Amino acid sequence: MRAFRRTILAACSSVALLVVAPPLATPVRAQSAVAAAVAKPVSLPDIAIGSPNAPVTITEFASMSCPHCAAFGENVFPMLRSKYVDSGKVRFVFREFPLDIKAVAASMLARCIAADDAEKYLGAVEILFKQQERLMAETKDTLNSVGKLNGMSEQDVERCVRDQALLDKIAADQRYALETLKVDSTPTFFVNGERFQGALSFEEFEDRLKPLLKR
Repeated sequence: MRAFRRTILAACSSVALLVVAPPLATPVRAQSAVAAAVAKPVSLPDIAIGSPNAPVTITEFASMSCPHCAAFGENVFPMLRSKYVDSGKVRFVFREFPLDIKAVAASMLARCIAADDAEKYLGAVEILFKQQERLMAETKDTLNSVGKLNGMSEQDVERCVRDQALLDKIAADQRYALETLKVDSTPTFFVNGERFQGALSFEEFEDRLKPLLKR
């Protein structure tokens, strides 16, 4: 376990550890510029589901160690997907914003499991969120367990969390989110360029989506 911790600590030295901030919305006049900045390609392929031609794009920045992110994934995202994403009204983009080294390791594992397949990635994230308490308490065992469920050996998991190139891309994307998009907490959502920090209920999402879908 000590060796594993050294591996992750060494790998994650370039990833920011950030503090949760209060809810904040982006001024309307800046939404177009922000939307363009959010949509800009980053180092890792976007995890995106829904029609690329949907009139609304929701981009979530989440940490695998964030309880509010886990709650959103369990309680809000399934309804949002069923009603708006699967119907072609909303495109949903998930981006990593790890707040600590354990979240970094979990994000790296999800990327290795998915191999750029959005559904596989979201499936891994769902499992990791459901096991969040165990992930925080028994990181190595949890990562190995989730990896095994997806056909990975312990050696595969170890290689994954040692992948410096993957880590560098996660770190670069986080720096872009922090410096350009002013993301400094999780979850942070952008809805067609309007920024919301903190947990939103399904009803709060609907209040923001309905006016955009009427245009």
